[in-house]
Amino acid sequence: MARPPVGDDARQRRTPREAGQDAVARAQETAERARLTFRRLSGLDRSGPPPPQTLKGQPLNPWTLPNAIGFVRVALIPVFLAFAFSSGDGISPTAVVIFAVIGWTDYLDGITARITGQYSRLGTLLDPLVDRLLVISGVVVCWRFDLLPHWALALLVVRELFILWLVRWWLHHGVDIKVTWLGRAGVWPVMSALFCAMAGLETLADV
Repeated sequence: MARPPVGDDARQRRTPREAGQDAVARAQETAERARLTFRRLSGLDRSGPPPPQTLKGQPLNPWTLPNAIGFVRVALIPVFLAFAFSSGDGISPTAVVIFAVIGWTDYLDGITARITGQYSRLGTLLDPLVDRLLVISGVVVCWRFDLLPHWALALLVVRELFILWLVRWWLHHGVDIKVTWLGRAGVWPVMSALFCAMAGLETLADV
């Protein structure tokens, strides 16, 4: 007499309570996929542990689509500087557009990682590094053409260099990094001020 498959036999032995727990687990998994479409996909919901691929001890894994976006962002920074310095006064429409593209694609690589599941240790470190380099590049342009007060720009450079040092220290010591909305909120006013100054919107930049 043929024996039933092991899987069928195991299901026959499950109690109603176990079956109910499995149903709840499946419902939670479905809800999690739905949440990805709305809150997690946009980065609004950052609750829960970070992806295991981003934790210390994991390989850098550079060849992912989100990291490719990060590499393009890095490559665009010298292009931004070239257009800004060739403008004569630091106010270049092309340079400002490139600056904005580099800044806003900070969200694109995160969304791409959540859609594809291609998280990586390098991506966690690359994201804040590119933001720091972009801010410092904007500061250099604003300093060179006197678009913002030098004392404020000097404070920004000190802060950004300190964060760059932290990223290097984190990489060396394998520290886990978790992006928070508090950190995001600290970056965008700075980038907005630099953007407005280089766009010739001096009043908004001063604010």
